[in-house]
Amino acid sequence: MGLASSVLALALPLSGGEGEAHPSNCHLVPWGDADECGFPAPTADIFQFDPYTTISLFGITFEINKPVVLAVLGSAFLIGFFVLAFRNAKVVPGKLQLVGEYGYTFVRDGIAKETIGKDGERYVPFLFTMFFFVWMMNIWGIIPFAQFPVSSRLAWPAALTLLVWPLYMFLGMKHQGAWGFYRNMMFPPGLPKPIYVLLAPIELISNVFVRPFTLTVRLFANMFAGHLLITIFAVATFYLLSPSIIGLLGSAASFVVSIILTAFEMFIQALQAYIFTLLTAVYIAGSLHAEH
Repeated sequence: MGLASSVLALALPLSGGEGEAHPSNCHLVPWGDADECGFPAPTADIFQFDPYTTISLFGITFEINKPVVLAVLGSAFLIGFFVLAFRNAKVVPGKLQLVGEYGYTFVRDGIAKETIGKDGERYVPFLFTMFFFVWMMNIWGIIPFAQFPVSSRLAWPAALTLLVWPLYMFLGMKHQGAWGFYRNMMFPPGLPKPIYVLLAPIELISNVFVRPFTLTVRLFANMFAGHLLITIFAVATFYLLSPSIIGLLGSAASFVVSIILTAFEMFIQALQAYIFTLLTAVYIAGSLHAEH
């Protein structure tokens, strides 16, 4: 029932209102004139939201819209959950504490220590927070009536990258020295010197400019594409519904695909949180120790 309501929640907003993709006399169930009603294909407009309110601070206007509200609610949920899980920690953990400890152990042993090594322990809080925040922002996309992955708005992955990348550069120059950091990055040892003419600028561009770009776009693109695909098939479920065998079969097939895509999206949401956190750990490890 939860998944069915999710599909319905995705489809209904496209049936009318401002910026609708089809004529006002056209319904999701096209039992009328086909010439008047085309398939209301979702566009990038489904990622745009009118602000609930605006706040001006020091001459800068901030919009409070749906992604902002979801991010705040997600953060509050995570804080509340882990406070409750560890507030009265016991040797024999209860259910909440057991789940919290499992999540912490996964990040500590599976990401921080595995990737960074013995120095990884001190970065566990940062990586732990990063992993669960990204996952929470992603998982909003399949929660009924929220139905929107916050990470599908480019600004959110970009903001997270702006936390990771300065840390990467700072730690690299702190532990290797400014020249040593760039030297180890641009001039890997053991190669013929003429190769460095081509390799050095490529390594510089790749490590300093391309890496933060790909870190941002990887998360954004996966969440954007997943939400768009699920929305297309959810809308098709209602658009194809008609009192005919072909209409019923088409609607049922679209509904089944929506379910499959939603289940697959659950996996992708967790995977992208893991990849983002893992790459963050890789960059920290490269800063602490020369990569070559």
